[in-house]
Amino acid sequence: MKIGSVLVHCCCAHCTAYTIEHWRRQGYKVASLWYNPNVHPYMEHQRRLEAMHSLAKNLEFPLITIEGYDIVDYFRRVVGDEVNRCRHCFNIRLSKTAESALRMGYDAFTTSLLISHQQKHSLLQEVGDNIAREKGIEFLYADLRKRYSDSRHITKPMDLYRQQYCGCVYSEWERYSDVKIE
Repeated sequence: MKIGSVLVHCCCAHCTAYTIEHWRRQGYKVASLWYNPNVHPYMEHQRRLEAMHSLAKNLEFPLITIEGYDIVDYFRRVVGDEVNRCRHCFNIRLSKTAESALRMGYDAFTTSLLISHQQKHSLLQEVGDNIAREKGIEFLYADLRKRYSDSRHITKPMDLYRQQYCGCVYSEWERYSDVKIE
């Protein structure tokens, strides 16, 4: 059994619940990091963060929040290259997670995005591995998609806010319209 520590980037409470349990079962000391400048509008960001605080309290894990809301940086990277928005978004959030993990003395980093069927797993793994090499810290990849329902079973009794789209304005637009950004 691996003994070490991992900082889990958390995208939302419902994806984070089982992700935390998974890495604990692997023998890691686990903490989570909230950094999601992609989540729009601002009040959506705040609702998700509030749900994360409740989850962290219920499941007893540390929740580290990056102060501020880097919306300008997010849009500077994405606007004009919307077809690659997920690559930019993953890079922004996972880079911040890796940097935070290094600064705080964690052995590795990962993300709760790995439990979502909506995410591009090969892209997530590529971005995570590239950041790991660049920063000198291990990226933990696990395909947790088959365990998403387990995560929902953990969170359902907690009555936490549940979002209806990935987070960015583009994903919200795609969710509620017939538009697909290609």
